[in-house]
Amino acid sequence: MEWAGRTLSVEIGKVALLPQASCVVRYGDTVLLATVVLSKNKREGIDFFPLSVEFEEKLYAAGKIKGSRFIKREGRPTDEAILSGRMVDRAIRPLFDARVRNDTQVILTALSVDGENDSQIPALFAASLALSISPIPWAGPIAGARVGRVDGQFVLNPTFAQREQSDLDLLVAGAPEKVIMLEAGCKEISEADVLAATQYGAAELGAVIKFIEKIVSEIGQEKIDLFADLSDEEKKLREAETDVKKFVGEHVADWIFDAPKAGRPERVAMVDKFTTEIEKILKEKEADEAAAKVILGRVKIYIEEYISERILTAGQRLDGRGLTEIRELKTEVGLLPRTHGSGLFSRGDTQVLSVVTLGAPGDVQTLDTMEEDGTKRYMHHYNDTPATYAETGPMRGPGRRAIGHGALAERALEPVLPSENDFPYAIRVVSEVLGSNGSSSMASTCGSSLALMDAGVPLKKPVAGVAMGLASNNKGDWKVITDLQDVEDGPGGMDFKITGTDSGITAIQMDTKTNGLSWEIVKQTFAQAKEARLEILTAMAKVMPEPRKEMSPYAPRIITIRINPDKIRDVIGPGGKMINKIIAETGVSIDIEDDGRVFVTSTDAVGMAKAVKWVEELTHEVTAGEVYDGAVVRIEDFGAFVNILPGQDGLVHVSEIGWNHVNRPGDALNIGDKVKVIVREIDNLGRINLSIKQLMEKPVGYVERPTFERGVGGARGPRFGGGGFGGRGGDRGGRGPRGPRR
Repeated sequence: MEWAGRTLSVEIGKVALLPQASCVVRYGDTVLLATVVLSKNKREGIDFFPLSVEFEEKLYAAGKIKGSRFIKREGRPTDEAILSGRMVDRAIRPLFDARVRNDTQVILTALSVDGENDSQIPALFAASLALSISPIPWAGPIAGARVGRVDGQFVLNPTFAQREQSDLDLLVAGAPEKVIMLEAGCKEISEADVLAATQYGAAELGAVIKFIEKIVSEIGQEKIDLFADLSDEEKKLREAETDVKKFVGEHVADWIFDAPKAGRPERVAMVDKFTTEIEKILKEKEADEAAAKVILGRVKIYIEEYISERILTAGQRLDGRGLTEIRELKTEVGLLPRTHGSGLFSRGDTQVLSVVTLGAPGDVQTLDTMEEDGTKRYMHHYNDTPATYAETGPMRGPGRRAIGHGALAERALEPVLPSENDFPYAIRVVSEVLGSNGSSSMASTCGSSLALMDAGVPLKKPVAGVAMGLASNNKGDWKVITDLQDVEDGPGGMDFKITGTDSGITAIQMDTKTNGLSWEIVKQTFAQAKEARLEILTAMAKVMPEPRKEMSPYAPRIITIRINPDKIRDVIGPGGKMINKIIAETGVSIDIEDDGRVFVTSTDAVGMAKAVKWVEELTHEVTAGEVYDGAVVRIEDFGAFVNILPGQDGLVHVSEIGWNHVNRPGDALNIGDKVKVIVREIDNLGRINLSIKQLMEKPVGYVERPTFERGVGGARGPRFGGGGFGGRGGDRGGRGPRGPRR
């Protein structure tokens, strides 16, 4: 089919024949292989649906070989690959039956990328198609589209070049009548325009879904019913679960809503109380051990269902807040003495410390992925530990969730960062999550905005974010709730994160535990989120209304020098000898751009001043009339060479050493002598001619005698002698060699 001016084609049954379903999808010259497999055996004793979505970047797809000298094969997934996999996961997961306990794996392998069409849209299409034609139970199909806006006009599936010109980068997944997944990066765009862009993209999904349905009608496999024949163990689980849900329902009033539970410890204690009593009940009924383990792992989910029901029926939240009320906000800046900037943001139990580090332009991150080349000057990293959730566990570094949260906060702040010309620093922000109880990524955004302003980064505007939730049921009842927290994110819910300034939206990330959101829900969410965002921005402004005028004394300073690009080689020197010498002797960092910009970075003012002077002298273009203090570096019969700038020597002809006659340069000068010289001229070969005598007073009684040329191009000698050199004739009384006769 033709879609957004390009051909979208599918090939099935040629390659990858062993998985339960596979397809090769081509969009332009971007080609992806999708495979889906459902395990035969169930995983016992788990309380979640074991779905994994993997996006495999292959550098050969872009005609690249890995840049490392020692490792040439692909290694661990890049952040971009992880984010692509998460995007597809968030779009397809809500349409699976959450009761499934068979491992389900979707693998998306990029085989070819054309540098024009991004791989995420065909990857989402391929996953949807493969699941739809497979025997795996799934309530699809769906599709996804990217929307840009160039010169005020929406563009469907913009190319990379068009995305560079766009003030909007929005990806919507679902169907024309509902939204399942949404993420966006915006340059302060209004809620109305973002909603219009979302509806525009969703409207274009209908034709793609029909395309998938046509293929399914021709070759789709019959879906497996994983719950048709329940084993005795599963029947026992269902019976025990019914009794447990009834028990929880009997204690909604006296255990759940007996009093507002504003803090996480109170809510954890409530869940623990239910768990303890339910465990006793299961033992009394001699419940199957495996079933008991599953039920005890789902206690929080059972409680969440009743919390959502109370929100729908009575508008009552567990902590006593109204539906649009934000938890208590606390903000602070400048907490750490030696960092370049820091900000602490707390919203209820969620607490994030963001720390800013400013670096030289050379500290930027080099990008060398399947679809990206170049550098990245702003980096945002998100960290949490088991203690963040009052738990214990292994420390294995950032996982997929942490990478996704960091990328969201990074996208939220990018539109308000100063340009590289105005602020040439590399910027790294690290958000340390000290407590998590809902919306830690949005707290990271707020804390990082404070930290950047504390560091003196001239943000255009501060950015805040809030997570919106949803309570809904199968009857079609729903209510949007502001500032989502842990126990409110249950079945029938959503996590709809929106960031922005007081002027508009900068980023969105939404996923849901429903089969899709109606446009009424989306519209209501945008409206409530804007009110909450403005409230949070007001609270942030009380502690940090604008960026600091001065940076931390421990932050490096950057001085930018503009030089003639032809002089870059003079700064670098043969094999980097000169630039390495400057760095070693001054302790600075030097970065040079091809356009002639030289960035000198240092925390030492003395070293920086020395380095700047050194670079300026190396690249200074000498002009006639300038005066220098130089040193004699070489003496010849015809004159002395004087070093006036690093790497730049000039000639003082013997006739320019003094007003009185000098027979040989060595009679008046020695190597190493310090002399003051003036530039007489720059000849047509670029050589520098200097004079010492022109800075000296003429001797008393000195009389200039007329001279005449004694040869082609002969130099005129003064009264007291001084012939030319290199074939230039002097006057008859001079000692220089005579030129040829005319």
